[in-house]
Amino acid sequence: MVLGTSSNAGKSWVTTALCAWYRAQGYKVAPFKAQNMSNNARVVATPDGQWGEIGTAQYLQALAAGRVPDVRMNPLLLKPEADTRSQVVLMGQANAQLSSMPWRERSRHVWPDIAAALDSLRAENEVVVIEGAGSPAEINLHSSDVVNMRVAKHCHAHCLLVADIDRGGAFAHLYGTWALLPADEQALIQGFVLNKFRGDASLLAPAPQMLQDRTGVPTVATIPMQFDHGLPEEDGVFDARSTGRGHIHTTIAIVAYPRMSNHDEFQPLLSVPGVRVIWVRSPADMAEADWVILPGSKATASDLEWMRSQGLDAAVAAHAQAGKRILGICGGLQMLGEALIDLHGVDGNAAGLGLLPLVTLFEAQKTVRRVTVQLPALRGVWAALHGVELDVYEIHHGQTQLRADMEAGHSQRADEPVPGLVWQSAQGHIWGTYWHGMFENAAFVQALWGTQTPSLDDVFERMAHGVEQWF
Repeated sequence: MVLGTSSNAGKSWVTTALCAWYRAQGYKVAPFKAQNMSNNARVVATPDGQWGEIGTAQYLQALAAGRVPDVRMNPLLLKPEADTRSQVVLMGQANAQLSSMPWRERSRHVWPDIAAALDSLRAENEVVVIEGAGSPAEINLHSSDVVNMRVAKHCHAHCLLVADIDRGGAFAHLYGTWALLPADEQALIQGFVLNKFRGDASLLAPAPQMLQDRTGVPTVATIPMQFDHGLPEEDGVFDARSTGRGHIHTTIAIVAYPRMSNHDEFQPLLSVPGVRVIWVRSPADMAEADWVILPGSKATASDLEWMRSQGLDAAVAAHAQAGKRILGICGGLQMLGEALIDLHGVDGNAAGLGLLPLVTLFEAQKTVRRVTVQLPALRGVWAALHGVELDVYEIHHGQTQLRADMEAGHSQRADEPVPGLVWQSAQGHIWGTYWHGMFENAAFVQALWGTQTPSLDDVFERMAHGVEQWF
């Protein structure tokens, strides 16, 4: 089990690397995280053959382990909708009753499913690599814990405790976390890991030995800072820099609204040669953009209100008026339309940006599915994508319709290349779709820019090799 002294310590990255390493050694291995809090989710199979959601980190960990991802690998997913409210997804399915329940009261309801999922994975695999959440020493939450030490004790896990040494205070973080645990939980901590190290490792002495003298726990690994490792940041580092080489010919501005979801799907763009990705929060940020992407949102009406408060609605309209590319995905697609109508209290009512003659009605039932599609004939700047086959997924409450009666003028006319899923403006430069994951398909990137980005298999191979070096 990989625990952390804090969020962003590197638990997900270390867990993924260990999954890749155990796979390389010939073990049958699976990842597990009892509870994840993220609006980055993927669509995977459920035990009854339906589709469900898990966190992106566990999806990628499953691929690193060479396994088909399924909902048991992340039985509880919390998707924040506001600062004090999250949608609760249990075993892949949104659960309204749990979502309305106070935080501490959920534990007894969700623990049986969590324990059963972990036990079934343990029965099927030689190794299960478990990821914790936040810190195990969040003592205000200890009594309702279902993701850290309760999981560790349930399966007598061998636990690593990871600290981010780049932020400073790593030895105090490790000691303080260990010291706040009860004695029976301290006994499960088998090793400390210093992550994101930069500099001369010899300067760490004598601290690791002093720490071991106080705790009995050795420092088992020092992992260098991993720039350009090729995986998305789980918790939303929106200022991730592009790493593509060569002369910049295309600047893509992705609007980073507060409840942006599935931003991990844009990770491949960061390594496309000649492409610069910027995360925008103000009109000035958008000034030099060739493309604007409106990504998914877990709170579309609220994020639209935020865009208007920042003046980004006018900036997007000006970008459209100039005939430049705009791509709206899921919540971003809904924003491009004329109106959002919510009769079930799912998201909220709002006027859209009015760039496509669309109306979205939010349904109580969520659409969750993974599909293989072939792109239809698209006009204008997107024509090169015609016929490209994609593996994509959908996660949305909204159902969108083209409304010809709202076409106020020629500039707003649009058609529907794929009914209910894809819309395009008359001039062709504005495109909206419910399909997530398009940029993760090599053929999509090849069609747009004539190049390839590193594959996930290459990333996992490098991570497995790193484990050999650092542990």
